[in-house]
Amino acid sequence: MRTFLPALCTAVLAATAQDVHPERLRADVAFLAAEPLAGRRALEPGSDVAAHFIAAEFRKAGLQPGAGDSFFQPFELIEYRMDSEATRLVVHRGSERRVLAHGRDFGGSFPRHCSLRAPVVFAGYGIVAPEYDYDDYAGLDVRGKIVLAFEYEPRAHDATSPFNGTGNTVHASPRRKLLVAQERGAVALLLIPAPNRKRPFRPGRGGRVQALAESEIRIPMFTLTPEAAGALIAHTGRRLADLQQELDRSLKPLRLPLEAEVEIRAAPAGGRPGLTSKLARHHEGALPDMRSQTVIQFAHYDHQGVRDGKTLPGADDNASGVAGLLELARMFAAAPRPRRSLFLLAFGAEEAGLLGSYYYVARPLRPLAGTRAVINLDMIGRDERPSQQTDGLVEIAPDTSNELNLVGVHASPDLAALIRRENALVGLRISDKWDRDGVLNVLWRCDHFPFLLRGVPAVWFFNGFTPDYHTPGDTPEKINYAKMAKIVRLAYRVARALADGEP
Repeated sequence: MRTFLPALCTAVLAATAQDVHPERLRADVAFLAAEPLAGRRALEPGSDVAAHFIAAEFRKAGLQPGAGDSFFQPFELIEYRMDSEATRLVVHRGSERRVLAHGRDFGGSFPRHCSLRAPVVFAGYGIVAPEYDYDDYAGLDVRGKIVLAFEYEPRAHDATSPFNGTGNTVHASPRRKLLVAQERGAVALLLIPAPNRKRPFRPGRGGRVQALAESEIRIPMFTLTPEAAGALIAHTGRRLADLQQELDRSLKPLRLPLEAEVEIRAAPAGGRPGLTSKLARHHEGALPDMRSQTVIQFAHYDHQGVRDGKTLPGADDNASGVAGLLELARMFAAAPRPRRSLFLLAFGAEEAGLLGSYYYVARPLRPLAGTRAVINLDMIGRDERPSQQTDGLVEIAPDTSNELNLVGVHASPDLAALIRRENALVGLRISDKWDRDGVLNVLWRCDHFPFLLRGVPAVWFFNGFTPDYHTPGDTPEKINYAKMAKIVRLAYRVARALADGEP
């Protein structure tokens, strides 16, 4: 079995007055985005090359392994595709049996074969959020049942929403909804596309999928088409839009007598395992009473490989973040020890669904309870431009050559305040517009999110989208290296302040 490397990490010393070298950023981006690495897709050789390159640069900086005597912490991925014909949902109501959808007609995947039939129950938005005095499961027993719930949160596009106005919180994420249903004994989760969503629902494109062989997720989750969801509740005489409006108006649990069982058959095909790992370097903090506390900075180094015969080089996404991480390693390694311990992590398999970071939070090298803060460097090299991602949904400033987006600050206000304070000496223009986004779901699309789910303060440094996002046009010559150097300088100052004793 081949060895792959989807996540690397190193803990380092606190920072001094070292500065960023843009020429090293340029050289590292060029190497990681080079054609021979073929887009660095997880479980492919280019990803291995990138991982070993990062490890070598950590060693050159004078850092030592942090996972025992090794840089690498092994874990296993499974690559597969869904058999769209054999995967299906069937509704049973009395003597009636109806195929609700085949695999090509709904979104989602599941890495293991499963065949189950159970009563289906409606659970509103599928959210339990005590901090907002909201509980869709109050008085509802879902043990051994299939949960049906809307995606997103109540009043998702309303600035007066008690959750986060027009932005998302962790409760809007499908993974949080799935974990909530699973914790309450459900056997599956079916999500309903919100009738007020601003983009039409489109089922997945199929193709190869990757998943963790060891995962906290034990039950399947699929997203229905609006037509399939409407057909499932049609006998009640209610419309999806009416149900959503009632939930949004009352903010109270809503029950719906579905009086049906749903049969779910999930059929993955063509599975192949691959062993992958995380690379770590650890330096203890200088003070015995604080060295068990950890500050983490990280980036993901994988990308999307080759599509239609063309390499997706991923210069901005995310050779830029890795280059910044390597520069931080060099800067920190020459510095005196901090009071707290500091880790640098490079995650793989982010593009496959944040797999490296989900594995890390399940099996952290340092206790999450002692992790004071997390900074994610992902796409820090470009000037944000209007694109298909953002057209008609998010306003992009005419000039973003000095702008940095912070994602996750709604959930981590103290960390956000520290970042803004340190930025006063760096001079970037800070935007939190992506924390007010409830359409593109930026909050849960990158490696900081697994930490937020575990209650760890986490913020993503993000330059925003461009027309070259996830295309062959994401190339090194389009990077704004002067802006990138300022972002790395800010990351350095923030980590130093945190590791030297900020709350």
